[in-house]
Amino acid sequence: QVQLVESGGGLVQPGGSLRLSCAASGRIFNINGMEWYRQAPGKERELVAGITDAGVTNYADSVKARFTISRDNAKNTVYLQMNSLKIEDTAVYYCAASYCNIIRICGFRSWGQGTQVTVSS
Repeated sequence: QVQLVESGGGLVQPGGSLRLSCAASGRIFNINGMEWYRQAPGKERELVAGITDAGVTNYADSVKARFTISRDNAKNTVYLQMNSLKIEDTAVYYCAASYCNIIRICGFRSWGQGTQVTVSS
């Protein structure tokens, strides 16, 4: 089992920036894809950005050119740098990871507990 712990959420004014972190721990052989999702009140959870273990990234159209996903494989940590934040970016942000366990069985998936991001003036 892999535990994911997010940090870095908070309250920011429109146009501001935040950096989210998500650290994975547990009996891991390797982590494949890592993603950030978000869920706003009354809305479904949506994919914000993803990154493969090779560093290939993808983004939701709504955050392209404003958000940047990155990862540190040595630390099993994924980051989300969020710039030019808008009120509509307000949501609970969750990280997710797909991984192979210590005996190299793959196909597992874990979720973090979420961190609140509020963009408000």
